[in-house]
Amino acid sequence: MKLAGSEILIECLKEQGVDTVFGFPGGAVLNIYDALFKAKDHIKHILTSHEQGASHAADGYARATGKVGVCIATSGPGATNLVTGIATAYMDSVPMVAITGQVPTALLGKDSFQEVDITGITMPITKHNYIVKDINKLAEIVREAFKIAREGRPGPVLIDICKDVTAAVADYTPQKPEEIKELPIGVSESEIEEAVRVINAANKPVILSGGGVSIAGANEEVLELAKKAKIPVTTTLMGMGSFPGTDSLFMGMIGMHGAKTTNLAVSESDLFIAIGARFSDRVISNVKKFAPDAKIMHIDIDPAEIGKNLTVHYPLIGNIKKIVKEINSKINDIEYNEWNKKVDEWKIKYPLKFPVDGQLRPNYILERMYELTEGKAIITTEVGQHQMWAAQFYKYSSPRQFISSGGLGTMGYGFGACIGAQIGKPDKKVINIAGDGSFRMNCNELATAVEYKLPLIIAIFNNHVLGMVRQWQSLFYDSRYSSTTIDRGTDFVALAKAYGAIGINVTKQEEVDEAIKKALESKDTPVIINFEIDRDDKVFPIVPPGAAINELIEE
Repeated sequence: MKLAGSEILIECLKEQGVDTVFGFPGGAVLNIYDALFKAKDHIKHILTSHEQGASHAADGYARATGKVGVCIATSGPGATNLVTGIATAYMDSVPMVAITGQVPTALLGKDSFQEVDITGITMPITKHNYIVKDINKLAEIVREAFKIAREGRPGPVLIDICKDVTAAVADYTPQKPEEIKELPIGVSESEIEEAVRVINAANKPVILSGGGVSIAGANEEVLELAKKAKIPVTTTLMGMGSFPGTDSLFMGMIGMHGAKTTNLAVSESDLFIAIGARFSDRVISNVKKFAPDAKIMHIDIDPAEIGKNLTVHYPLIGNIKKIVKEINSKINDIEYNEWNKKVDEWKIKYPLKFPVDGQLRPNYILERMYELTEGKAIITTEVGQHQMWAAQFYKYSSPRQFISSGGLGTMGYGFGACIGAQIGKPDKKVINIAGDGSFRMNCNELATAVEYKLPLIIAIFNNHVLGMVRQWQSLFYDSRYSSTTIDRGTDFVALAKAYGAIGINVTKQEEVDEAIKKALESKDTPVIINFEIDRDDKVFPIVPPGAAINELIEE
């Protein structure tokens, strides 16, 4: 059949099972939006307040559902406003397709109105990108983009479409989406046998469960490995929920703000098994002092990550789920042992702690939130102290429950991601843990949450400062607080009401339960809870720059 390019695009989105897109219109995508209007019974378009909000919402939708998130923006500034969201998705291996409009082909390279080389700009932060100048290639490119976004290690793909291509007419033949073939195990029998031998022989093993475990759906296999071999488990920030936070073998997060028990266990281990993790600087800190007595086993889908930051003794590159399952079938069942006992003693001796003084403290808020949501909420976060507290004090029991910008550390990410997650999982309660600095960056998305009647919760940990930066200034810059005090008198409760949301102010510990319960009761209106906390509350432990991960500042 003959269709316009914009219609071919929409038909290809329908082929791929896309039911929701996030975006903001403009001149170069007018034809696409006209086709979207005609397809509104099949694809829901969420109009955000800013293109960056659209990219973060597509990201949060993808992380919460496991589907490909889709966002649309016009050319020039619309496209560049997606860049931070695309980079965020790239760093955290999130499947996303970003569609941008471009000036007509005849105007390319002429500094035309709202022209920018978005494929050049995004080349380092996408798995692949395209500029479509020929309508006859459009359908093939869209189909290929979705395949690339999903297969192997997922990530964002950008499709830049010239406006004349969206207006031109060509033949369109429907196709079923190409199945993403299950990856083979990728390792040899001898490599599995060697891994099994090493695990069976270890006296002090530790497992690091990363974000790749959740992406691969390998959480059950990792749990079985830990249970069978009685191996204590830690997670990266991105790996929160990939191993149950309530399990007796769970030690807490690793690294710069990891639990002391975790960092001590890693430093004393003789075998460190990293699964679906990439050994970022926030995990390993001083490379020369990281797990000095341990052999490193690294199980990952991406060969580029093996040996990139740390010497790996036992690399296992391939399908994480299948590799761990095969190991599980061969390793020995181990009884509770001296290593487990020692780790459990550390847990008792070195708990995460805050002053117990009746004041409104971050840990208390998150612990009450955990109890009142029965640990079932999806938690998104902005970036800063509140992000670390959310990782430390809310227990995550399942994959895709904790959604945060790990690799890029994007302030302003959490609210857009919260919108995307709530739309993707309407039956779940979604809570964005925010700092007042981060929330200001994309608070205009309140209009989006209100318009679409999303009963999400924004919990602002309001200390009137850029908390994490100020903490570093306090600890490492002799308390020279340069440009980190943002006590601007913003009334977040009044802001909520101005947008049509519900606003609640909390200044005392005894007000916490009532506020959270009221927020949880909302069925179709977003709620802001403004928690007024002390500006001197800090995230502990913290590993100072250049130190080993067991050289922590505890308070």
